[in-house]
Amino acid sequence: RERALAMLEAVQIRDPKRVFDLHPHEVSGGMGQRAMIAMMLIAGPEMMIADEPTSALDVTVQLDVLGILDRLVAERGMGLVFISHDLRLVSSFCDRVIVMYAGKVVE
Repeated sequence: RERALAMLEAVQIRDPKRVFDLHPHEVSGGMGQRAMIAMMLIAGPEMMIADEPTSALDVTVQLDVLGILDRLVAERGMGLVFISHDLRLVSSFCDRVIVMYAGKVVE
């Protein structure tokens, strides 16, 4: 429980003790994304795969989630594979970009 609460704090969830006891349908989309990131952190991974981590989120929440991902990668020395259809977002957030089509790398 304490480790889970620490991970909720790491992803900037306010009042993690209250949020810990909530059901998935009781949290917002942005809080749900942050909770999923916190769950991933429990295992202490060296690599994070973020598949459409900002889809269906409004712009301000997208920026919050991106900031959290960026901070975690920097602080923990983690690698990040960021999967998105939003090319503007990818070009502004990622160091290297691979474009795939029909399961093949095309660019």
